Amino acid sequence: MDHARPDRTAADGLPALLAEVRACTRCAAVLPLGPRPVLQADRRARLLIAGQAPGRRVHASGVPFDDASGDRLRAWLGVDRDTFYDPSRVAILPMGLCYPGRGSSGDLPPRPECAPAWRAPLLAALPALRLTLVIGAYAQAWHLGAGARAGVTETVRAWRDAGPALLPLPHPSPRNQAWLKHHPWFERELLPDLRERVRAALAPG
Repeated sequence: MDHARPDRTAADGLPALLAEVRACTRCAAVLPLGPRPVLQADRRARLLIAGQAPGRRVHASGVPFDDASGDRLRAWLGVDRDTFYDPSRVAILPMGLCYPGRGSSGDLPPRPECAPAWRAPLLAALPALRLTLVIGAYAQAWHLGAGARAGVTETVRAWRDAGPALLPLPHPSPRNQAWLKHHPWFERELLPDLRERVRAALAPG
């Protein structure tokens, strides 16, 4: 079956596509905790958060960004939990939909099978998007293509070059506290722009 055929969402609708995604087991043999795709989507969503992959706590709850990273991300965006978890306003699609396991220096990268199978049909089913927030190297490479720089720091530093509908961000993990300390321009310059773009994207009309 071709999971990326362009007419899938038109023929089957987003609810059917989401049901198929959530039933996916293609990586079951290599996922340490088994498959549990975690995502949030609705055709009316205006803001897309494109992240990396769920962590262990998110795998356990099944709720995207249900951890300290989510608390920081919501603070960056200037939105409350009710807004963040309203699928008619915010879509959340990580590059890898299941927890990939733990490596020597943190969680493993998103499984490489996931994005080629599901990302194109999911994005095609989100026609109302106004702004995409691109978190981390894997999401930035996918969404920015040649516009991604050599590493997350340089990609985020060049956020003004990404255009009005895309904004690259570092990961909001508490592990990145040192990065934030050493790059004060992020909070001084990028965060006000981020909050204004989010406000505009979520505004009615």
